[in-house]
Amino acid sequence: MVANGLRDYELVVILRPDIAEDAVPASLERLQESVTGHGGEVVDVNHWGRRRLAYPIRSHLDGNYVLHQVRLDPSRIGELESALRISEEVLRHLVVKAGE
Repeated sequence: MVANGLRDYELVVILRPDIAEDAVPASLERLQESVTGHGGEVVDVNHWGRRRLAYPIRSHLDGNYVLHQVRLDPSRIGELESALRISEEVLRHLVVKAGE
């Protein structure tokens, strides 16, 4: 836990594969704005690239995987997940508390 009340989290997002390669950075920027808009900060972004999914999601077999290291107030996690759930660009997401 950081002194200002923010906790470290890992956010893994799978973006739709039909997003053009040159449009992926703009999608990542929108994701970062979503985190900062909910009072958090993005520490690191690791774009793993396009990978095959273990099973089809909304008829897609591939997805663009992105790992974010973020700091966020624990009370705002639900709001961030709601925003990710309704995003057209995001197939799946997972937020986990970073190891202690």
